Amino acid sequence: MNNGINRSETGPTVPKRSNRHGLKVKVGAVAVLLAIAAAGATTMHANEHPSTASAGVPSGPPVVVSVPLQRNVDTRLGFLGQFSAIEHVELRAQVGGTLIGIHFKDGDIVHKGDLLFEIDPEPYQIKLSEATAELESANARLDLASRELTRAETLKSTDAGTTENVEQRTAEKLSADAAVDNAKALVRDAKFDLDRCRITAPFTGRIGNHLVSVGNLIAGSRAASSPTTLLTTLVSLDPMYLDFDMSEGDYMAFMRERAKHNDQSENSVDISLSDEVKYTRQGTLNFVDNSLDRSSGTIHARAIVSNSDLFLTPGGFARARLAISTPQAALLVPDAVVLQDQSDHIVLTLGPDNVVTPKPVQLGDLRDGLRVIRSGLTPTDKVIIDGLVSARPGSKVTPHAGTIAPTDQG
Repeated sequence: MNNGINRSETGPTVPKRSNRHGLKVKVGAVAVLLAIAAAGATTMHANEHPSTASAGVPSGPPVVVSVPLQRNVDTRLGFLGQFSAIEHVELRAQVGGTLIGIHFKDGDIVHKGDLLFEIDPEPYQIKLSEATAELESANARLDLASRELTRAETLKSTDAGTTENVEQRTAEKLSADAAVDNAKALVRDAKFDLDRCRITAPFTGRIGNHLVSVGNLIAGSRAASSPTTLLTTLVSLDPMYLDFDMSEGDYMAFMRERAKHNDQSENSVDISLSDEVKYTRQGTLNFVDNSLDRSSGTIHARAIVSNSDLFLTPGGFARARLAISTPQAALLVPDAVVLQDQSDHIVLTLGPDNVVTPKPVQLGDLRDGLRVIRSGLTPTDKVIIDGLVSARPGSKVTPHAGTIAPTDQG
């Protein structure tokens, strides 16, 4: 029985070992079949789409390229200027007295001849009355001296008078003539002072704030050296000056161009206000100083600008653009494609085999939102105008055609 039991226990053990082995064989076979199936599918897919392998090779990043825009542009110089009034006065009284009237509002536009201040005229009316009375007295003395001279000459002609008497009466008449002239001068002087009690605007412009009040005693004098009371200020508005300074290099370029074309005419100046992008106004260069400032190496220049809308204000800043040459052919690219390379500027172009090739360039000013390229590019160069982030010098890219157009920003 023990042997039988042992057989019965031994018998079942063998089949268990054979089952594990069979399971491993089946799993291995399935894996092989799956690998073969995958390889077959790949082969079939490759046979059905033969271009897939080549498409899997990575190509260069896409960029947009264009040849530079060609235009005729003139050479321009740019400056920062400041507006100033052509006429600017400090209004002061020529006669003293008590201020009795202010006839404007601070900041008003006043016109030539408008009454601004009034000083008490009574003391000067009294002075004029005294001078007028003195003139009447002098005229009376002259009339008497004239009649006495006539009588003396009549008596002398009838031998009833003497030559001495005639000479005496002649001297009295001349003295009376002088007294009349003096009296007339006193009248004019008194009238002058009386008229200066009314202070009027010497020209049309914008007036400042009044610096005195009604009731103040005003110190006035005809002599500029004597202390006087400042009443207010007045500035003209139309036209105006735009003052700016040229560097010595800009001044030399300006003068060489004028000498080259023998042009002595007034140059046009384009003007852009501090809050503007475009150059909306125009002026005329009407003055260049006669010497350079030794301390700054600049020379003062000035343009005259129309201000019919009275928008411009003395002291305001503006950009000035001065054209100094006739238009010549030039290449333009978007300003954003010009890259800084230490102290130089470069533009990325498309070289042979679509390889990114940087080119050093010399820059001009901005025209209609585009940067003028003075040298470094040719009209046939393909400039990368989009995709600059992924375009690295020496790397290949995938180019797409584009165009460069002005953005009309002055």
